[in-house]
Amino acid sequence: MLGRALAGRRDDAVIATKWGYTFDVAARQATGEDASPAYLRSAVTASLRRLGTDRIDLYQLHLADLPVPRAQALIGTCEDLVAEGLIRAYGWSTDRPDRAAAFGQAAAGATAVQHTLSVLRDAPELLAVCDKYDLASVNRGPLGMGLLTGKYSAGSTLPRDDVRGLAPGWLEWFRGGRPAPEWLRRVGAVRAALTADGRTLAQGALGWIWARSGRTIPIPGCRTVAQVEENAAALRRGPLPADQFVEVERQLAAVRTAALRDADRPHWPRPTHPTVHP
Repeated sequence: MLGRALAGRRDDAVIATKWGYTFDVAARQATGEDASPAYLRSAVTASLRRLGTDRIDLYQLHLADLPVPRAQALIGTCEDLVAEGLIRAYGWSTDRPDRAAAFGQAAAGATAVQHTLSVLRDAPELLAVCDKYDLASVNRGPLGMGLLTGKYSAGSTLPRDDVRGLAPGWLEWFRGGRPAPEWLRRVGAVRAALTADGRTLAQGALGWIWARSGRTIPIPGCRTVAQVEENAAALRRGPLPADQFVEVERQLAAVRTAALRDADRPHWPRPTHPTVHP
């Protein structure tokens, strides 16, 4: 689909993709991991063929917890692919600051780290790594898997064919196919500040990321043309103004304080019989 969409306009786009997982195309299922240099080369060749292009602008290692020596063993092949013109740059998709730092320090051609970042989930240590090694911060989950669009409430239920309905262990925003109450409370706390200047909630969340650091590149997901247009329109507004950013931080601090206070409060045993109120 992307190859067809970019036909005749390839130079208007920056293509970033990842490698590391093996998969069954027909079943649309991941089947395992392969961190070998040989698989790296075969994976980039296959992506180029599917995309109908001669180059990938940013190629990212997808195995977030790969031991550092094994990741560094791939740098030589990445540099070869750059020299051959098949990729322009490379990086690592990981939420581990130690991984990101080790790769950024050892890989001369590394230009980016892809990691989780949103108004709900800050990443100061990873942003510090990006500053230290002059890396771009590519941000996955910038809209909290949809929570920061305002579409979901406590009564929302997602189907089993949606990853949020399956709610795997790595997905913290949803449980049992429903939005997690603690994250909904945080969305409610920052909604007014994110939308104070007329942005939609999603646009405000993207603006927060741009205000957080000049290195950030959020990559929101999309399912419809309308969502793409709304996300793209956020570019015209740019980063949140300083006063809105400060207000968002103030509201989040208040929510975090309340959560800690509730955690410290004694939880008495519930009565074993129903309580009747007149």
